[in-house]
Amino acid sequence: MRIAIVTETWPPEINGVALTVQSLAQGLAGLGHSIEVVRPRQDGDRAATVADGLDHLPMPGAALPRYPGLRFGLPAHHRLHRHWAAQRPDVLYIATEGPLGLTALGAARRLRIPVSTGFHTRFDDYARFYGFGFLTPIVYAYLRRFHNRADATLVPTAELAEFLEANRFRNVRLLRRAVDTQLFHPQRRDDALRSEWGLRHDDLAIVYVGRIAPEKNLELAVRTFRAIQTRHPGARFILVGDGPARKTLSAAHPDFLFPGTRRGDDLSRHYASADLFLFPSLSETFGNVTLEALASGVPVIAYDYGAAREYMRGADVGGCIASQDSEAFVAAAVALADDDERRHRLRENARAAVDGLNPASVAASFAELLRELATRRAA
Repeated sequence: MRIAIVTETWPPEINGVALTVQSLAQGLAGLGHSIEVVRPRQDGDRAATVADGLDHLPMPGAALPRYPGLRFGLPAHHRLHRHWAAQRPDVLYIATEGPLGLTALGAARRLRIPVSTGFHTRFDDYARFYGFGFLTPIVYAYLRRFHNRADATLVPTAELAEFLEANRFRNVRLLRRAVDTQLFHPQRRDDALRSEWGLRHDDLAIVYVGRIAPEKNLELAVRTFRAIQTRHPGARFILVGDGPARKTLSAAHPDFLFPGTRRGDDLSRHYASADLFLFPSLSETFGNVTLEALASGVPVIAYDYGAAREYMRGADVGGCIASQDSEAFVAAAVALADDDERRHRLRENARAAVDGLNPASVAASFAELLRELATRRAA
C-alpha cells in the first residue's frame, strides 16, 4: 500500500508520540509498504530524510509555546489536496490533532481517502496544568469531533478505548504498543555511569525519565525520593529529560542530577543503571517510559492506568497504585527501596513482563487495520 502519515512531531524531537509514530512508519516500511511522512519542517531535514529511507513532505510550522524544541504544523489544506489528488495514497494515518492534522483530515475526506487517527495525547487534560483549565471542555469537544470524522481512531489500551466509547467517540480500535527489547535491556547497566552519579556499590539510584513539566506530577516524585532518602542517605535522584519545569526544580533541589535529554544506547544505560523507576504522572495516554523501564529490568512505581494497568497489574514488577493515592505511592516506593532481596527479584520479573512485545507484530497489525479501511472504502 501507499500510506501517508501526518504528524506534527517527529524525531529528533523527543516525546512518546514522535518515537511511536516513527516506529510505526519504519515498521510499515519494513513490511514493504510505501510510506510518506507529512510533518512540519525541521533543521537538518535533508540529511534526516536521506538517512531513514522514508518519503518526507516537510510543511510550514511554528514553535510550540512553552515547549522548547517542539513545533506544530500550519494549515495546509490546499497544498495537501493538490498533492494527494496527484499522488493519491491508499490510506491516511493522522497522529496529531493540530492545524496540520485537521487540514489533512479535511483534504482526505474531500478526496474520499480512508483515514485513521491516533489518540496519543490528552490535550484536554493538559490544559489545566498551563492555566487554561476553563478550556478543557472545549478542547475535549474538539478532540471528539476531530476523531469522529475519521474511519477509525486507534488507541493503545483497552481502558482508553472503553473511556472514549463511553464518551461518544465512534469507531475506536485497539492497537497495542511495543518496546525495543534489544535496546532496552538489563545488560545495559553501567557501573561507571553509577559512579558518575556519585553512588557507592550499595547506594540506590532512583530515576525518572520524561518531560520535566507541570503535567508530570513531579512534586510527588520529589516527595517520594525525600522519603527514601531519609532511610537511605546515599540515594540519588536522577531526572532524565528536559522541559519548562527543569530550571525551577534544579534550583530548588541542587542535589538532584539532571543529565538532560538522552537517546539510543545512552538512554538505555540510564534506565538499566537505575534501582527504582518513579512515574507519578496522571496525565498520560499510555506512558511509553513504563515499558522501557520494565524492559531494562527496573522495578516501576506508577499509577494504575495506561501502560501500568496493561502490563503491571497482576505482575510482581513494582507498584501499580490506585489513582490519586499519593500516600500509597510513597509507601510502595519506600518499601521497595528497603527490600534489597525483593528489588533484585523484581528485576527479572520486570523484564519478563514485556519480553514478548514485538514491534514487528505491532506494525503487521497496524498494516492489516489500514488495509481493512482501504478495502472498506473501495467497496
